[in-house]
Amino acid sequence: MSGLRPCFADMHVHIGSSGDGRAVKISASRNLTFQAIAEEASERKGIGLLGVIDCHSPAVQDDIDRLLETGEMTEVSGGGIRYRETVIVPGAEIEVREPGWGGGPYHLLAYLPSLAAMKAWTAWMSPRMKNVTLSSQRIRATGRELQRELLDRGGLLAPAHVFTPHRGLLGCSADRLSDRLDPDGIAAIELGLSADSAMAGRLSQLDRYPVLTNSDAHSTGMIGRECNELLIAEPSFAEFAAALRGQDGRQITANLGLHPKLGKYHASYCPSCRSPLPAGAADEVCPSCGSPRLVTGVDVRIARLADRESPVQPAGRPPYRHQVPLGFFPGVGPKMRERLLREVGTEMDILHRIDGERIAAVAGERIAEAILDARAGRLQLTAGSGGTYGRIGGRSGAQNGARTDDRE
Repeated sequence: MSGLRPCFADMHVHIGSSGDGRAVKISASRNLTFQAIAEEASERKGIGLLGVIDCHSPAVQDDIDRLLETGEMTEVSGGGIRYRETVIVPGAEIEVREPGWGGGPYHLLAYLPSLAAMKAWTAWMSPRMKNVTLSSQRIRATGRELQRELLDRGGLLAPAHVFTPHRGLLGCSADRLSDRLDPDGIAAIELGLSADSAMAGRLSQLDRYPVLTNSDAHSTGMIGRECNELLIAEPSFAEFAAALRGQDGRQITANLGLHPKLGKYHASYCPSCRSPLPAGAADEVCPSCGSPRLVTGVDVRIARLADRESPVQPAGRPPYRHQVPLGFFPGVGPKMRERLLREVGTEMDILHRIDGERIAAVAGERIAEAILDARAGRLQLTAGSGGTYGRIGGRSGAQNGARTDDRE
C-alpha cells in the first residue's frame, strides 16, 4: 500500500467540438473542447483522472497532436495524456444494434492507453461507421465483435449508463449482459445518473464487476457531478486498470454519485401527457391519460430484472456516497458557483471536505447548510423522469428539474 494515494476519477466526459469548431457531440456545449475539459478538471474540479470519451474523432486527435507538439500536454508512461494535475485516458462511446435481435441499441465505453492506440481504433471503426468524426455513432458490428477487437488492442470495455431506458444495455436492449457481451471481457459497469450501487446490488449478475459513477458530462460545469475515488500510485491508464481489478492494493474506494432521484430517468414517464409517474410505480398504462406508451424508469426496470428482494454488497464493492453537484442547489447560479470555486476551493473539496463556516462566508448560511445536509443524506428530493433532472425540495431553481435533450 506504500506510495498509493487517493485520486478523483470521472471516466465519461464528452467533447462538444474541436478547437477549430468542428462538431463532435451534437448535444454537448460547443465550448467543451479537449483543452477546456483538461483546464476545468485540473484547475476547478480537482479531478486527477479523466476519461474523455470522444478521442476517437480525428478532429479531436488533431487537437491532441497540437497540444503534445507545443508541450502544453505530455503522454505519461503508464498510459494517458497529462495536463498539469490531471491525466486524460483516451476513450470512445459506441452505439451497437445487434442485427436480427430484439431490443434496442445500447452504448459501450472503450478506453485505450495512448493516442496511437486510439488512432488505430479509429482506423478499425471508420469503415464500419457512417461518420467516425461524431460521438456515440452506431457501428456495423456486434457487441462481441467490438469487445474482442478492443481487448486484443489492450483496451478496457464497460457498458455505459447500463440501466437507462435510452441506450442502456440492461435498460432497453437485453435482460442479461451475457446476451450481448462475453461476461469475462467486461472491465466495469457504469451505473448512470439514475441508479446507485444499492440498486445494482439486487442483480446477482453484476456481483463480479466493479461499478463506475461517471458524469457523462455535456458541459464543463457538469464534469465531476458523478465521479469515483481511486487509491492508486499515480493517475494513468495502467493504474486505472489495476484499480478495476483490485490489484496490488489499487482499488475503487468510493463511488460518488447523484442520489438516484436526481437522475433524469429514475421514475417512469408518460410522453403522451408529459406526466411523471410516482417513483416505483410499475403501471402498464399512464394513470393520468391511459396511454400505454410509457418510458420505463430505472427504478422499475431494475425491479423487473432483480433476482433479490434486498440488495447485496459484494465483497470489494466500495461505499456509495450520494453527491449533489453545486448547480443543483437552489441559490447557486453561475455567478455564485464561480465565486465559490474562486474563493473557497475546487468543487470536489466544497462538496466533500471544506467546513461549513468557510462555505457560509461566501455563499451564506442557507447554501452552506444545504451542502452539509447533502453530505449527511438529509435533503428532501423529488424524483426525475423523462429527461428532466430531479430536484431538491420543490419546483424552484434554474437547474433543478431542468429538461435536457440528451438521451443518456
